[in-house]
Amino acid sequence: MSSSDAAPTANARTRRALRDWIVDVCCISLAALFSLTTSESMATDPSVSDEALFADLMAGTLACLALWLRRRRPVGLALVLLAVGTVAFYVSGPLLVALFTVAVHRPLRTVAWVGGAALAQIFVAPAVRPDPDLDYTGNVLLGALLVSGAIGWGMFVRSRRQLLESLRDRAARAEAEAALRAERTQRLTRERIAREMHDVLAHRLSLLSVHAGALEYRADASPQEVAEAAGVIRSSAHQALQDLREVIGVLRAPDAAPGATAADGAPDRPQPTLADLPRLVEESRRAGMRVTLSDDAGVAGAGAAAVPGATGRTAYRIVQEGLTNARKHAPDAEVAVTASGAPGEGLTVEVRNPVRAPVRTRSPARTPGAPPENEDRPGAIPGSGQGLAGLAERAALTGGRLECGPSDAGDFRLHAWLPWPA
Repeated sequence: MSSSDAAPTANARTRRALRDWIVDVCCISLAALFSLTTSESMATDPSVSDEALFADLMAGTLACLALWLRRRRPVGLALVLLAVGTVAFYVSGPLLVALFTVAVHRPLRTVAWVGGAALAQIFVAPAVRPDPDLDYTGNVLLGALLVSGAIGWGMFVRSRRQLLESLRDRAARAEAEAALRAERTQRLTRERIAREMHDVLAHRLSLLSVHAGALEYRADASPQEVAEAAGVIRSSAHQALQDLREVIGVLRAPDAAPGATAADGAPDRPQPTLADLPRLVEESRRAGMRVTLSDDAGVAGAGAAAVPGATGRTAYRIVQEGLTNARKHAPDAEVAVTASGAPGEGLTVEVRNPVRAPVRTRSPARTPGAPPENEDRPGAIPGSGQGLAGLAERAALTGGRLECGPSDAGDFRLHAWLPWPA
């Protein structure tokens, strides 16, 4: 018996000890009843002495009691009973039970060897102890029928148990795989929420930080400048809350993918598109940044309607993250935003800014609420460090690609290409 067969059997005995006892008692009772019924002719045969009959009966009794060992030593028990059954009539019942047990608990190769031994015993036993009621041929045919029936039934029970065990294993694996899928879905949902929250709120909150820092730094600001800066803060906070509501609405939709629009099957909610790029640039300018937008092909203007919704929104998020990073890491740098492309060629967006911003003198023309440009800012805007990784993932989801890093010209370059079907 292999280790794989032994473990389930041992576990089954541990779990179902009462059932095993009941089965063993039933098997011993049936074996004894079968031996007594089929050996009646021997008991009434006058040619059989009382001593031989008693010895045969005792051999059958011991064989029935030995069936308690059939689960531990089925092969050894079957071989011993085959040898004893060659000369004893009353061993026929326990022998069939032992052959059945071998077929249930042992692999096919072992069953074949034991079956071969049983076949040899079928031809030898009628010659050693002929049955008074049957001739040799009848004895052989009856023995072959009984042995093949016991072994065949045992192999059927074994195959059924293996099938049930396979189904249980398959159900357990399916349950484990379902748990893994649920865990993976939960993880992807969390990542999706984090990505959407970062894309939507990082830009707005960085604007709030810039204007609030200006108010904290400029204690001598006029009431008009303070009012204008407070108005910008209020407007940015209101817009951040509105964006947050839109993100939550999209995330609550079960089939809405990041970057999807109403045309793609997502809820019909206002989502930023490439047409909102000029407004995004203007918001950054009002925060004190120097931003230029190059849109020679007009894809961010009147031609934005031709850009697919998911592609346009992804491009908007890329530029938004690029401006946010420039505001965090190079607040006094001049940022260049470029958008170009055509159907069939793809959409290209790029954000460039110097790695180190030059120190500039105080400018008399400064946006109200913006901090002085020749002095240090009150505090740096913190970052999570995951924005660019999220952008690369977002671009890959739409079938595009994203590159970022220092360029040969000495500035930081954020470049993305997105598919635009013809």
